[in-house]
Amino acid sequence: MDQSVAIQETLVEGEYCVIAVQGVLCKGDSRQSRLLGLVRYRLENDAQEHALFLYTHRRMAITGDDVSLDQIVPLSKDFMLEEVSPDGELYILGSDVTVQLNTAELKLVFQLPFGSHTRTFLQEVARACPGFDPETRDPEFEWLSRHRCAEPHAESPKPREWNSDPGTRSGFPPIGGGRHQSRNARRGLEDVLPRGPGYILLWGGAAEEPEFLLAEEMYEGGPVRGRRPRAGRRDEALEEADWEMSAGGGSRERDCAGVSNVDSSRPNGRGPDQPSGARCPEKPENSLTRQNKSKSDMSEKVRSATVTVSDKAHILSVQKFGLRDTIVKSHLVQKEENYTYIQNFRFFVGTYNVNGQSPKECLRPWLSHSALAPDVYCVGFQELDLSKEAFFFHDTPKEEEWFKAVSESLHPDAKYAKVKFVRLVGIMLLLYVKQEHAAYISEVEAETVGTGIMGRMGNKGGVAIRFQLHNTSICVVNSHLAAHTEEYERRNQDYRDICSRMQFPQVDPSQPPLTINKHDVILWLGDLNYRIEELDVGKVKKLVEEKAFQTLYAHDQLKIQVAARTIFDGFTEGEITFQPTYKYDTGSDDWDTSEKCRAPAWCDRILWKGKNITQLSYQSHMALKTSDHKPVSSVFDIGVRVVNEELYRKTLEEIVRSLDKMENANIPSVTLSKREFCFENVKYMQLQTESFTIHNSQVPCQFEFINKPDEESYCKQWLTARPSKGFLLPDSHVEIELELFVNKSTATKLNSGKDTIEDILVLHLERGKDYFLSVSGNYLPSCFGSPIHTLCYMREPILDLPLKTVSDLTLMSVQTADDRSQLENPMEIPKELWMMVDYLYRNAVQQEDLFQQPGLRPEFDHIRDCLDTGMIDHLCANNHSVAEALLLFLESLPEPVICYSAYHSCLECSGNYAASKQIILTLPSFHKNVFNYLMAFLQELLKNSANNHLDENILASIFGSLLLRNPARHQKLDMAEKKKAQEFIHQFLCGPL
Repeated sequence: MDQSVAIQETLVEGEYCVIAVQGVLCKGDSRQSRLLGLVRYRLENDAQEHALFLYTHRRMAITGDDVSLDQIVPLSKDFMLEEVSPDGELYILGSDVTVQLNTAELKLVFQLPFGSHTRTFLQEVARACPGFDPETRDPEFEWLSRHRCAEPHAESPKPREWNSDPGTRSGFPPIGGGRHQSRNARRGLEDVLPRGPGYILLWGGAAEEPEFLLAEEMYEGGPVRGRRPRAGRRDEALEEADWEMSAGGGSRERDCAGVSNVDSSRPNGRGPDQPSGARCPEKPENSLTRQNKSKSDMSEKVRSATVTVSDKAHILSVQKFGLRDTIVKSHLVQKEENYTYIQNFRFFVGTYNVNGQSPKECLRPWLSHSALAPDVYCVGFQELDLSKEAFFFHDTPKEEEWFKAVSESLHPDAKYAKVKFVRLVGIMLLLYVKQEHAAYISEVEAETVGTGIMGRMGNKGGVAIRFQLHNTSICVVNSHLAAHTEEYERRNQDYRDICSRMQFPQVDPSQPPLTINKHDVILWLGDLNYRIEELDVGKVKKLVEEKAFQTLYAHDQLKIQVAARTIFDGFTEGEITFQPTYKYDTGSDDWDTSEKCRAPAWCDRILWKGKNITQLSYQSHMALKTSDHKPVSSVFDIGVRVVNEELYRKTLEEIVRSLDKMENANIPSVTLSKREFCFENVKYMQLQTESFTIHNSQVPCQFEFINKPDEESYCKQWLTARPSKGFLLPDSHVEIELELFVNKSTATKLNSGKDTIEDILVLHLERGKDYFLSVSGNYLPSCFGSPIHTLCYMREPILDLPLKTVSDLTLMSVQTADDRSQLENPMEIPKELWMMVDYLYRNAVQQEDLFQQPGLRPEFDHIRDCLDTGMIDHLCANNHSVAEALLLFLESLPEPVICYSAYHSCLECSGNYAASKQIILTLPSFHKNVFNYLMAFLQELLKNSANNHLDENILASIFGSLLLRNPARHQKLDMAEKKKAQEFIHQFLCGPL
């Protein structure tokens, strides 16, 4: 959420909040949340001055009322912002970023969240720094005198360091002017790492070459060991393989939080044995003491480390990857077995649906039940928070509570570092590793996919974390799929959506994103919600009582669907020897005694895919009674590929030598299996694909679809090439898929004839020639993407009308439509809208979870075709599918029901029902009719809320963002606007129309 909106409301004319980030102010053992805003002020001579405004704030800063100005730090010439590494904390990719802010009078330490937004914030601060050129005028900051901040502590010394962390040390180039650090403060890396080009040091707004390369920068450059980051130079050729290896050893073997390094070679050419159960000499404090500690000191076992090198490179420099590097990396992947060996690491994987509860009991019976401490923890939760605030605004205090509970319950015989966590509404995933393995974690990324209503809402879906452990890529997925026994097809659809939409960016931007299946090891956990079918509740309970689990398992939906290869193809699940984990009365081991009396089921599951994986245990944990689910765990020994340095050096040298011989032999050339593609009868939101193969000759080549002159993209918006760029080794090939998909962004132009299914793609070879591909086809007009007034003038189904008529009506303005209405007697509302609402009124007014549960994809195709052909009598679909189709219809309108011109007036009048009704009266007649019709229908639904469980807040949240849309570039509503839009619609649901 963009919290700069809240800050902007506190500023005066001439002041602008460029960007804001929420962080944690570190004061010794205390951690206090702060909102940091970079504020720009434009002087009369068009010069600019900047300052950091620090705010205390409510849990979610929505408006100016939610924040209170605490402190202002001008970006003067002595201002310096640098990343630091707190003493004793590990240095893990994907963790929080610790930064130290220094001026002549002030020192502050903050922890900022890992991610692209923090990177952007740091870049903006770097650009805003005035520099240290002595000829540059000192900023005066007179404009800051109008602001009043909280009084500073009277006892603060000068320079003020009352909230600096005494145990911090710098390992990164600073942002801003002021003091240059001593070289010794930079971890002594000048003695370890060679100097090399290609890195920019941000200092006071100026750029200069550093005297040495930082470990985190070194990690990003050069070739990788297979798929893991390696040290080296970015742009130079890789002939000096010895240099590459020495640099790699220097960065990879650095000390990490006092953890001793391990020799990477043995006499037999293999690396050292590292027993997964290795114990640390320090013992944890007892749980009673630990429960009273703050988050920062919840346990010495948990370390929240700063961002690592890979991400530092994103912050401080622009990455550059050459074709030669890419080819070397690819050869290293192919020859991986020549320089790696397998070493087992113990993984704990756990899943727990907590039913919206806060932690009420110690989690050790679940997380620390085994004798040996795991090397890696992957802990997933579902239904973390069931409140409406969490569902619609993604904010929840439960995140902190469960994170703390997990951190305090990790195995007592080891120290752990938090690598990453990710949350989507109530679906959360935590990743921890033992301290001694932290230096070998890299390329950490986290992504989320919502599969709820309209394919976006996060009440259902998945979250995932991918990372490299040594030379093995691992992806951990936590998912919560659709509920209810009969909805197994919807669960299958959720699984497929997560697989297709979950994509992780690669360090090399020339490479396509990684999907889940592009990993060596996949661990999939969660509340998959598959149930027991064909057996009544009594029979299920009897079989459980008899412990006839295999008989019961034969009726398990997940087993049946996997056997049919509809989902989880290639995955394995261990034998189930525990009783179903759902559904229990909360606080007990008794089966559900509620009115619904749900049948027991194995909803909570763990599956895996990959080589060298041995499952050691798979069990539930009946001792925990907080939820109506029981937690499940599985412990694995996973064989990870570890690099042998000497063999890696030899392999790299061989690759570089062979590459030198072939590189200049010929110009790259390829052959294409197909160059012309025809997409016939394209329909709204119905994916069509065509594929072709690129065959390479004898020279390595890099290919990319490039933009045509004066065009912003390599193809039109409705077309995508996957992959759009990549590289090919000699005598290799790659299949390219052309995907054509028309959505709300492109349908209106196709309906009107302003656009057609025609395009030319240019496939470019680096150092080679260009190839041209022709794309053609025809689009079938649809009511989806058509304006309201256009549909009101269409008494015939849209597919029965001539294309010229459809085009003319689509291009007709709203004002013209209103003027013609007196002569041509159009319909008051679109017939397609009436068809869907009437269907729901007749069949779904008592449907539970209406507008909150997604429909089935094939049924949407059927609904669209019925609407576009007028065959309403053939409409037969699930109520949820029709409800979702209605929402998609409203979303696809090029002009929303409440016209863009009325948007700001509506937000201003939210809370004033009389003024709000006057705005609706000013809408064009067709839009006004549709609004009143929808409100009358929603009020009918609310009359049946005892059965459908809908309330005004739910409906106002869902329809607010559809009926009211931001006219500024058609952006989505920010959080403050979203709440005002919700309030505006809420009035009409509660009051008389």
